Amino acid sequence: MKEISLDKPIAHGRTAEVYDWDEGHVLKLFQDWFPLENIEYEMKIARAVYASGVKSPAVGELIQVQGRNGLIYERVAGESTLTMFRRQPWNAIRYGKTLARLHAQMHERVLEADVPPQRKRLQNKIKDADALPVDLKPKLLNALDSLPEGDRVCHGDFHFANVLISGNDATVIDWIDASRGNPLADAARTSIILLGAMESAQVPNPLLKIMVGVFHTTYLREYFRLRPGGRYEYRRWLPIVAGARLSEGIPELEKWLVKQAGKV
Repeated sequence: MKEISLDKPIAHGRTAEVYDWDEGHVLKLFQDWFPLENIEYEMKIARAVYASGVKSPAVGELIQVQGRNGLIYERVAGESTLTMFRRQPWNAIRYGKTLARLHAQMHERVLEADVPPQRKRLQNKIKDADALPVDLKPKLLNALDSLPEGDRVCHGDFHFANVLISGNDATVIDWIDASRGNPLADAARTSIILLGAMESAQVPNPLLKIMVGVFHTTYLREYFRLRPGGRYEYRRWLPIVAGARLSEGIPELEKWLVKQAGKV
């Protein structure tokens, strides 16, 4: 097994850290508490997404390093849109259009994989959301059942940090929440992430809050220009997606998410 130092990750998140592996690859090393079945799911879905033609890194083998499970990924050049946005927030309109085009292109692709559908994942999240008032759960589940399913590639967590840009090239990463489903639910998830960031301490700077708002408005306008129609259905997805996000245990968002879920 290759020797690797774990004191210098090149990127880190709540569930995993990323390390240099070799010239063409990186290691995404998950925390020891993160379930193996979730990692195996990510490997499966990442391979299916790559096969669908969506611009995403190829995934290699599942390995263990110092008692932790990890995936070998193709190394992708570029910076996250989040890093670029923080450095140049005045480019919010350009970034908004870029992410909208990527998302629209993704939603043109059919996902051919035996993975849990988006509807099932949302149902489970709503049921598992302890912060969600008991009386709201059946309302959200009924609303979810009334909306159409889909068979498209849906990222499930499409936002600034999960898009890498290098020149005119862009790549989407972090597919662990991906599913086969309805594109409008996926777009609603992006809105809930961005709007929640604006309404909480996730974006502490008042000027950045304004620019996130500009980004979000631009993203929606461009997305629906490329995929016309569906705005009414998109709005119906917002409370459902907000209720499902409560299962993720983000304290600073709980009150706001409950309020959004209550609009069902």
